[in-house]
Amino acid sequence: MRIGILQTDIVSRGLRGRHGDYPQMFEALFRMAADGAPVTCQAISALEGAYPPPDACDAYAITGSQWSVYEDLPWMPALADFLNRALDAGAKVLGICFGHQLIAHLFGGRTERAAAWGVGVQESRVVAEAPWLEPKRDRFALLHSHQDQVARMPQGAELIASNDFCPIAGFAWRGQVLTFQGHPEFSKPYAAALMDKRREAIGEGRYQAGRASLVREVHAQTVGRWMLNFCRG
Repeated sequence: MRIGILQTDIVSRGLRGRHGDYPQMFEALFRMAADGAPVTCQAISALEGAYPPPDACDAYAITGSQWSVYEDLPWMPALADFLNRALDAGAKVLGICFGHQLIAHLFGGRTERAAAWGVGVQESRVVAEAPWLEPKRDRFALLHSHQDQVARMPQGAELIASNDFCPIAGFAWRGQVLTFQGHPEFSKPYAAALMDKRREAIGEGRYQAGRASLVREVHAQTVGRWMLNFCRG
């Protein structure tokens, strides 16, 4: 399987040396989840707008970003055009955090600012049934780091995961798109470093709760497996 990593941000220089950049995080996730099956990842910079032919990869994963999807970003129209062409070519699309929000924003849903930051380990309920949701879990936990969240899904989308803080924590659409608000690609050390960097913006109460939550188990490998299962159809 060939997966293009559509990079919509760059890990800050101070953290990149220790934790890697986003394409490396996703590649590590998919290799872990593939359990020996061949997976090849290709980094594609949405910030630079240098896109391959839309059928160059079997699937494309949109990374998280420091920006909001409703900002007037000069590189976003080209990314939207590429996503449309990739879907028309039959590729699968995965959206994580910003990517999850972007899919909603571009295809008729709505993303908006949440009442507070979502950080640390957050647990969601699985509210759908699908053959690609293997191994089965009623609940799963992922690392979160977001100030925005999806308020309305695209028309025809199916809710996959939900929690009290983030009611639309994951959805599937058109049989080609799967998104999650949480970050299966993040490590706990990187999530902690990101919280430290954003401590003032997050607010002390949310920061302390997010830091304390890092002792809890996360299910990144399971969610990574779901993503690969979905891409394989």
